[in-house]
Amino acid sequence: MYHSQKIALPLGLATLWIALSEFLRNEVLFKFFWTDHYAALGLVFPSEPLNGALWVVWSLLFAVSVFILSQRFTMVQAALLAWFMGFVLMWVVVGNLGVLPYGLLLPAVPLSLLEAFVAAWIIKRLSA
Repeated sequence: MYHSQKIALPLGLATLWIALSEFLRNEVLFKFFWTDHYAALGLVFPSEPLNGALWVVWSLLFAVSVFILSQRFTMVQAALLAWFMGFVLMWVVVGNLGVLPYGLLLPAVPLSLLEAFVAAWIIKRLSA
């Protein structure tokens, strides 16, 4: 059984890393991909505070997934599995809904892989 500090600290720091990474990628670096694509669809890209809060919840859930996978798999395996479940599946759904700007994938794939690997590293390092 894990001591709560071996769970709370890695989860908290991984969640913070993931949320920061998501914010920087989607609201700072590449927001124009989203806003232009949504505008072309006649929609407004949702970036109200409630949307930001839900991304923090998503970040926590992603960190929990990485934590669980890290208990069973190596850091690399956990990061790749989490990346596939968190990002690839999300892109398939968002693409199916027609709201994914496909040009975003070129920078998003390596940055999301980095996000998953750093989260797995934080969790492996701090929960050992």
